[in-house]
Amino acid sequence: MFQLHPTLAKDTFLVGDLPLCTVRLMNDCQFPWLILVPRVSNIKEIYELCEADQIQFLRESSWVSGQMAKIFGADKMNIAALGNQVSQLHFHHVVRYQNDTKWPNPVWGHPAISYTPEVLQHMKQTLMMALRGHHEMPFDWKMSV
Repeated sequence: MFQLHPTLAKDTFLVGDLPLCTVRLMNDCQFPWLILVPRVSNIKEIYELCEADQIQFLRESSWVSGQMAKIFGADKMNIAALGNQVSQLHFHHVVRYQNDTKWPNPVWGHPAISYTPEVLQHMKQTLMMALRGHHEMPFDWKMSV
């Protein structure tokens, strides 16, 4: 049975579920930052997924990164699967701007700035509405509030 790693549960907020992945918002208001986690037990690496799940994971990751780039007007999308601190397979999708506070350096290793309740609610609503309303979405987006 799938269980989200405790660190991911502590550091993120549920946005919704795709056919394979749960979609989580990183609690760092410096960047629009989603994390996709395949709902498959005991997986650390993408090669451990069956071939169909590998393809679905990449489809979902590509679709989410494209939507985020459009929604937030990204200069660059950073997509990463590090796993050094949390071994459970997950992809980070971080919107970057040439004028953000960390550009051109990585976002890793800097203190996060937590969302205020009001900004968090607005961010979750923005993501839910934008992703739900897209007419080319190839699957049902199940929103969670």
